[in-house]
Amino acid sequence: MSAGEYRRLVGALAAAARERDGKLAAAERAYQDGAAAASAEVARSDAALVEAERAASGAAITVVDVDREAARIWDELRRVGGWWARLRRVGELPLPDHAGHAPAAGTVEVEAVALLDAAARRIDPVRRGAPRAPLPRWLLPLLPPLGAIAATMTGLVAGGLVTLAHFDSELAWPLRLLGWLTFLIAPFTGVPPAALWVGRQFGSRLDTGAIGLIVLGGMAAGCGLSLLFAR
Repeated sequence: MSAGEYRRLVGALAAAARERDGKLAAAERAYQDGAAAASAEVARSDAALVEAERAASGAAITVVDVDREAARIWDELRRVGGWWARLRRVGELPLPDHAGHAPAAGTVEVEAVALLDAAARRIDPVRRGAPRAPLPRWLLPLLPPLGAIAATMTGLVAGGLVTLAHFDSELAWPLRLLGWLTFLIAPFTGVPPAALWVGRQFGSRLDTGAIGLIVLGGMAAGCGLSLLFAR
């Protein structure tokens, strides 16, 4: 082997060694970068897990508080529901409704508080001895027309019954009696819908003066119907 061939082989060996060292260094850098990225991802996953556990713990506490408040409101409803609740025989607290979609985590507590507050506002006015909101004064002039409308509708029904009595000889007296009884209660038929409307819309109740205005409007309408039918 000549000296030139020997130097050529030594140069090729040195080039191969340098290439190997370069590839090893690149592989080491890639490994370090991958390990750092994996460590960062693991850290982010751990932080997300801790946050999820904290949110789950808060949600569990919220569920317990909501269930406790719902049970309290339900028990209060059973005590102060009045005759309507007694007729309906309010039983045990119903199970939660399983919604088709879960609300956002940040809105669960807000929605629960809003629903419980709404239920409490509906129950508070019917509690025995609970103060009611005063009847708005602007509503008073509307009560006589309301009573007149209700009495007019009832009076027309009474007139229809009396009219039917003329066409049916077998049911003449029952229809005529039912018609006159309906006509007698016509001035008072505006009180129940007015009380329901005032209670639900304004959280108030009709006082004696308000009932008198409704009955006064109903009696005026009844007198008008009597004069109309007399002709």
